[in-house]
Amino acid sequence: MPHPLPPRAGACAFALASLIILPMFAQDAAEDAYPEDDGPLFVEEEGITVVGTEERSQQMAVIDRAAIERHNAADLASLLQEALDLGVTRYGGYGNQASVNLRGFDSERIAFLVDGVPVNSATDGEFDINQIGLNEIEKIEVIYGGSDSKYNVSGALGGVINIVTVKKQRRGLRVTAGFSNTSAMPGTYRSRNGKTSGPNWEDLADTQNTTFSAAWGGRVSVSANAFFNRAGNHFLFIDYLDYIRRKDNNEIWDAGASLSLAGETQGLTRLLSTTTLYYGDKNIPTSGFSSNFGKQGDSSFRQNLMLDMPRAFHDSLAAEASLTWYLNKRTYEPASGASSRHDQQSVSAINRWTWFGGGRLTLRSGFDYRFFYLDSTDMGIRSRGDGGLYLTAEYTPHKALLFIPSVKFVTDSNSLVPIPKLGFAWSPADFFTLKNNYYRSFKFPDFEDLFWTGGGFSGNPDLKPEDGWGGDIGVVLRVKELMRLESTFFTQWTADSIHWAADASGSWQPRNVGEAVFFGSDSRLRFEIPVPIGPVRKIIPSLSYQYMLSYLLSYGYTWASGKRIPYMPVHAVGGSLDIPWSTGSLLISGHYESLRYSDTANIGELPPQFLLNAAVNQRFGKYLSAYGSLRNILNKSYESYADYPMPGTTFTLGMRVLFADDDI
Repeated sequence: MPHPLPPRAGACAFALASLIILPMFAQDAAEDAYPEDDGPLFVEEEGITVVGTEERSQQMAVIDRAAIERHNAADLASLLQEALDLGVTRYGGYGNQASVNLRGFDSERIAFLVDGVPVNSATDGEFDINQIGLNEIEKIEVIYGGSDSKYNVSGALGGVINIVTVKKQRRGLRVTAGFSNTSAMPGTYRSRNGKTSGPNWEDLADTQNTTFSAAWGGRVSVSANAFFNRAGNHFLFIDYLDYIRRKDNNEIWDAGASLSLAGETQGLTRLLSTTTLYYGDKNIPTSGFSSNFGKQGDSSFRQNLMLDMPRAFHDSLAAEASLTWYLNKRTYEPASGASSRHDQQSVSAINRWTWFGGGRLTLRSGFDYRFFYLDSTDMGIRSRGDGGLYLTAEYTPHKALLFIPSVKFVTDSNSLVPIPKLGFAWSPADFFTLKNNYYRSFKFPDFEDLFWTGGGFSGNPDLKPEDGWGGDIGVVLRVKELMRLESTFFTQWTADSIHWAADASGSWQPRNVGEAVFFGSDSRLRFEIPVPIGPVRKIIPSLSYQYMLSYLLSYGYTWASGKRIPYMPVHAVGGSLDIPWSTGSLLISGHYESLRYSDTANIGELPPQFLLNAAVNQRFGKYLSAYGSLRNILNKSYESYADYPMPGTTFTLGMRVLFADDDI
């Protein structure tokens, strides 16, 4: 089991009691300083994609703006873990590399979208979710499993995560500013010279976050967001010798900004322009308690133009088009050796059409194309274009039945591959829905896999795309607003998965040696119970349980070998208790993961981990709100990724100021 760090019960108990008790006695008669939005920019309750529909056959989860603020998470990775109990593998505290897991697949095999536009890098397949500030996110859609028929993007072996950053602005002016400080609990520790050091009281001011947002709504809407973070990432942990250490050489600061302009012309045609900027300066430590570290600089620029036509030439026809330019630059100076530079540019074009055929049939079609250009010290100058054309039908032969056949043809100029999907939903009663899906999943190799050189590593230009098939069946039971239960059973097989391995000479190279099979279930239960006690009108308990068996059928392993996919636990359990009142909320959540392995041979073990968190929000009057959170309340020492420790107990206090004038 994970080691507990030295107890600091007095400070933690006092802080937790303050978070829980004080807001309950605050005034709840203040006006609503956070009015509900009118809905997203293009379609009510459907993000910004006009042709998007509710994914009624696949498992889907949504985190709205209110939930984002209730959790008070430090970053997007923490939010996904705490709100949806997704698996997250990360290399330390704030700003470090983080990978999200969906049904056994990591971030390289999950399709990330920003406002419906794919953003996975062709260099390494990843998307740096640290570049998205939580203050600019309006909604997050998570679609589980393989190819989906809502956005029809390639590379979604595990699923799709769509981050919506724009919304329909209410008329008038709104300005919001926020600031928070996160404290790591100080204590004594063993330094590198073997002496006892500390406590370092500056750790009480370890991390600061500053946000700013402004929006003006009218016929032409304008919104701007900015964030700035400074993270010392200084915290105590227990190393493999059971010494208490203090993390250092992992200091990070980053900043980001976005600007959106939206206008509506005659005929309901809408035009949206979004510009985003990001810069990060990061110390990247080597594993364990080593004093060596590298310097990493990240910067990006993204410009997106989108045209929405709810009525394109005819009342039964709708269309949208988007054009996006994305520039991402990364420099790295290792502790020893030569520095490297990787500059990637991409241009994405998407066009989607919808024909409403009179109630029983809806046809959706479109295409997407992305061109990548890479200038890298380790891969040279590389370019590639890929994209696809799709057709989806939504057929309702009976009001209780829905069939969604879909096929997308994808190409990278060398091959044309069909990606079919068949979805089915049956709702014989308001309280019951049965879902069923079958799909193929497909992903092209990344530039790193194909062309990397140097440092004892070399790419393999003969790699084949990763391929696979999957299916799931799910049941949804609901009793009005009081209860919702969703259980999904899934299986997926993948072949030609790309893995790096060392040959007899010690040189590392990727090969299509990966074959794996996944079986699992995902169950989520949520209640909304009326409890009129003082200012509290209801309590919302929820529970989730994810079970997954994975079998690695590569490197000579067979079914009988019983080798699991690294970093994938068999059991993951989450639970939360949400207590809202008219001017605030209290949210207590827990997340448990069973034993994980850090290698394909299943030798390196990461013990089970349980994280307990609490977050409280309270509004004071019309303009001011305060919030606080305790994370890892039990102060467990654990590793999310092998040899990279995670923080013990942290305590965050923050405030937001809102000015709103609907008359401007």
